[in-house]
Amino acid sequence: MGTTQLESVQEPKYWHLKTVLSEALDSDFAVGEVLPNERDLAARFGVARATLRQALEQLELEGRLQRRRGVGTTVAPPRVGVAVATAQQGFDGGDDEAWQPVECTVTEMPAAVAPLLEVGGGEPVHVVRRIRVAQGQAVAAELLYVPVSSVPELSAIEVPSGPARARSVLRELHRVGIEGQDRSVELGSARADDAKELDRLPGAPVLVVTTRYFNVVGGTCAVSVATYRADTCRLTFGDSGALEISHDQQERKAS
Repeated sequence: MGTTQLESVQEPKYWHLKTVLSEALDSDFAVGEVLPNERDLAARFGVARATLRQALEQLELEGRLQRRRGVGTTVAPPRVGVAVATAQQGFDGGDDEAWQPVECTVTEMPAAVAPLLEVGGGEPVHVVRRIRVAQGQAVAAELLYVPVSSVPELSAIEVPSGPARARSVLRELHRVGIEGQDRSVELGSARADDAKELDRLPGAPVLVVTTRYFNVVGGTCAVSVATYRADTCRLTFGDSGALEISHDQQERKAS
């Protein structure tokens, strides 16, 4: 049997360097330690800086390294485990330690969100912005889009702006009732506003989790677009179908 084209392809230099660097991180560096600059690292391993940069980007994507503002590239700690399911979304509006409301505004439905909510683009929508915190660090930034028609009683309630209004929208959404959801996950790049809140650099790899929530009659009542730190979180799917994030590399589940 002849050699296939794939088998004949040599391993890229940056991929081999990534393996070497990973071994060096285990033996020569501690969690939180700042790596030498790119010039020194390239000289140490005898590679071009472009090759080194590709290897570092891959290690960052795999959660081994973090790029921190004003600090540099550091060795990342173990990934934080947090659950992502309806029960952990804090829709009751209480003092949830995980999700912290930041702001709530009313605006015209964004064109990109309207198809997910199955409504017209001109309908007004509440936009709730929240930050998710785990083990003392921000791990996700969320935009929750709730059409005004999904929480019709809210208009009769006098609520201030900011976090208080956000909690009011969440409580009303919880009162109306959520009977199910579906999710999609994709790799993305941190936008400037998300990067600032998550202590990341713009363009850093992130995991974008888009969730549609359904009401008791089967209609879409809200859409969440949550941006998670790819260097901090690992997504797994449990037996129940609920999406979870786990740091335990040995407990990989798929449904």
